[in-house]
Amino acid sequence: MNAFDAIADLVRTALEGLIAEGRLPAGLPLDSVLVEPPRDPAHGEAATNAALLLAKPAGLRPMELAERLATALAGAREVVEATAAPPGFVNLRLDPAFWRRSLRAVLELGADYGKVDLGRGRPVNVEYCSANPTGPLHVGHGRGTVFGDALANLLAYTGWKVTREYYVNDAGAQIETLARSVHLRYREALGETIGPIPEGLYPGDYLVPVGRALAESEGPRWLDRPEAEWLGLFARRVVDAMLARIREDLAALGVHHDVFRSERELVEKGEVEAALAFMERKGLLYTGTLPAPKGKPVEDWEPAPQLLFRATAFGDDTDRPLKRSTGHWTYFAADIAYHLDKWRRGFDRMIDVWGADHGGYVKRMQAAVKAFSDGKASLEIRLCQLVNLLDGGKPLKMSKRAGRIVTLRDVVEEVGKDVFRFMMLTRRNDAPLDFDLVKVTEQSKDNPVFYVQYAHARIRSVFRHAAEQDLPGTVAELREAPLDRLADPAELALVRAVAAWPRTVRAAAEQSEPHRIAFYLQELAALFHALWTRGKEMPDLRFLVAEDRPLALARLALLEAVRTVLATGLGLIGVTPVEELH
Repeated sequence: MNAFDAIADLVRTALEGLIAEGRLPAGLPLDSVLVEPPRDPAHGEAATNAALLLAKPAGLRPMELAERLATALAGAREVVEATAAPPGFVNLRLDPAFWRRSLRAVLELGADYGKVDLGRGRPVNVEYCSANPTGPLHVGHGRGTVFGDALANLLAYTGWKVTREYYVNDAGAQIETLARSVHLRYREALGETIGPIPEGLYPGDYLVPVGRALAESEGPRWLDRPEAEWLGLFARRVVDAMLARIREDLAALGVHHDVFRSERELVEKGEVEAALAFMERKGLLYTGTLPAPKGKPVEDWEPAPQLLFRATAFGDDTDRPLKRSTGHWTYFAADIAYHLDKWRRGFDRMIDVWGADHGGYVKRMQAAVKAFSDGKASLEIRLCQLVNLLDGGKPLKMSKRAGRIVTLRDVVEEVGKDVFRFMMLTRRNDAPLDFDLVKVTEQSKDNPVFYVQYAHARIRSVFRHAAEQDLPGTVAELREAPLDRLADPAELALVRAVAAWPRTVRAAAEQSEPHRIAFYLQELAALFHALWTRGKEMPDLRFLVAEDRPLALARLALLEAVRTVLATGLGLIGVTPVEELH
C-alpha cells in the first residue's frame, strides 16, 4: 500500500467529478497529477500540484482551480480538511484511520511492504567499484562501492533483474608500471638490495608478498632476462594477486559482484577493433583534425589527422579521438568496446558508478552508447565525490604512489562493515563526505548509524519485556490489534512515517538515490526515539500498559511495523539490524 498513491487516486476522483459536473473541461492530463508531503508539516499531511499543472489547459487561474478542487476534496471519504494555498497548491489532512491502514499492510506483508515492480524483470547492469588493480582498495573506493551495491539492492527490490559488474582495468601503461614494480620486489625476495624505489614505480609494501610468491614459483630465471620476456607474465600474476585481495576487501564490506570483466581480454580478443569497425559501418567515425586544446599554447600543439568519433552529434562538446599518435587505442576506444559488449549481452539499461575525477568523461561515454545502440540503450552515470578521512577531526592523508595508504580493509576492521556502509550514504553521492574514525563509533544521537540501530534494538527490548509480562507478541496476534487506540500526536506522527516508506522506496529507485533510504531511516528512528522519551515522561504513553492490554497490543503493533521497516531499509543498504546494543 502506497498511501500517497491512494491520496492521488482521491485527487483524480475529485477532478473527474468536477469534469462530470462541467466545472472542468474534459481531456485534462490527470495521470500527471502528483501528491507529496508538504515541505512544511504545518500545512497538512499531503499536498497536490494538480491546480498548478492543470490550470492552463483548463483555462483557469491556478488558485481558482485549487479552490474548486479543495471544495470537491473536502467531501471525500477520510479527508478531514482540504485547503487551497498560493500559488495553487491544495493541502490535505486525512482521518487517522487512513494512515493506520499502513500498519495493517506492514503486518501482512512484512519485508515486502514497500516493494513495487518498477523493473518488471527487465535487466539492468550496475557497474561499480572497478578500481584499478594496482593496489588495495582505499576509503574513496569504498564510497562508490557502497553506493553501487545499495543501488543494486534497491533496484532488485523494485523489480529489476540486476547484474553487478566490476570492470578490471588490467591493460595499458599503469599495468606495465605495476609489473615493473613487482619485478623489483621479486628481485628483493631473491636477495638483492633494491634500495629506494625508483620514481614512477609503485612503492607500497603490499607488493612484497607478490614478489615473494613469484620468487618461490619462478625461481631466479627472470632476474637477468629482457623486460619483454617477463613483463606479460608478471603483469598477469600481479593483477591476479591484486584482484584476489580486492575480492577479499569487498567481501569484508559485504559486496559480491556477479561479473568481473577484463579489459585485457577485451583487447586481446580484438573486441576493440571489432567494436570500432561496427561504429565505422554505421558512419559514426571519421578521420579529422581537432582544434587545439583550450588553454594550451599554440606552439605546444601541432594539428594531426586522427580517428575520431562523431560525439557532438550525440550531445558531447567535441568529437573524441580513438587512437593515439603511437598507434595504440585510447582508453575511450576500449570503453566503447566494453559498453557495446554490455549492450550485446542484453543490457539496454546500464548504470556506471564512477569517482568524481571522471566527470569530464560522462558526456562522451553517454554519446557513444546512444550512438552505437541507435538510442535504444541508456547509460546513467553516478559520480561519487571524495571522502575526507579524519581521525578525531584531524585529516588522514593517503597516496598510493607514495606508499601511504589507509586501506578500506583497515577502516572496515576498525569501525565495522555496518557503520562504514551506513555512513557512506549519509550524504548525497555528489556531495563531499567527512568520515571521522572517532565520531562514527560514538554511541550518541549525533551518530546516525547508532541512532538507527538503537531504535531497532530498543524495539526488540520492548518485545522481550512484553514476553515477560505475557503480552501478545506474534505478528498474527498483532494483526488483530485495535489500532484506533493509537491517537496521541506522537504515535500518529510515527504511523504517518511508516506510511511514507513505499513512497520513499519508489522515489529512491526511480532517481537512483539510495541515500534517500538512509535519510528516511534517520527520520523514522528520530520519531520513534521521541515517542520513547515521551513515554518516559508521561506514563500513559508507555508501550506496555499492563492494565490496558488492548492499548498495549496496539502499541506493540505500531512498534513491530516500525521495526519491520527499519530492518527492511537497513537490509537494502547492506546493514545488519542489531537485536541489542552494549
